[in-house]
Amino acid sequence: MATKIRLQRHGKKGKPFYHVVVADARAPRDGKFIERIGSYNPNTNPATIILDFDKALDWMNNGAQPTDTARAILSYKGVLYKKHLQGGVKKGAFDEAKADELFANWLEGKDAQIEGKKSGLAKSKEEVKKAALAAEAKKKEDKAAAIAAKNTPAEEAPAEEEAAEEAAENTEETEG
Repeated sequence: MATKIRLQRHGKKGKPFYHVVVADARAPRDGKFIERIGSYNPNTNPATIILDFDKALDWMNNGAQPTDTARAILSYKGVLYKKHLQGGVKKGAFDEAKADELFANWLEGKDAQIEGKKSGLAKSKEEVKKAALAAEAKKKEDKAAAIAAKNTPAEEAPAEEEAAEEAAENTEETEG
C-alpha cells in the first residue's frame, strides 16, 4: 500500500485550514486517512504549523511520500533535514552526537529566523498605525483650517475688489 503525507482541507470558503495526514494514495483528498500528524493554518501571518515531529519522521522513514505542500511543511519543521542526518549516520559519515549537534544548531537558526519575521511584522504593523494616525491628524488640521477660513470675517474681499479696480484704472490711463 502506497502511503502519502498530504493535506486534508477543512474550514469555510476562503478560510482554509488543513490537517496534515498520512493516507493511502488511492483515498480521496478529504476521505479516509491512516493517521493525523498535525495541522496547518495559512490564515495567520506567519502561518501556524503544528506537527508531531516523531510521527512524521517515522512515517518518512517507513516510506511515506509527501506531496509538494506537505514536503514544504516538513522541510520548514526540519523533518526532512533530520531524515537526511540519519542517513548520514547510517552511512558512517558522522556519529549520532554530531547529527544531534547539527540539528540543534539548525533549530536555533530557524527559531531566530521566525522570531525575526514576527518582530518585523509587528514593527511594520506599528509603522502603518503611526502613519495612519499622522494622516488622520493632518486631515483634521486641514479641516479645521478650512472651517476657520470659512468663518473669518469677509473684510478681505473688499480690499481685493479695490485692488482690482485700481489695476483696471491704471490700465485705462496707460491706454489713453
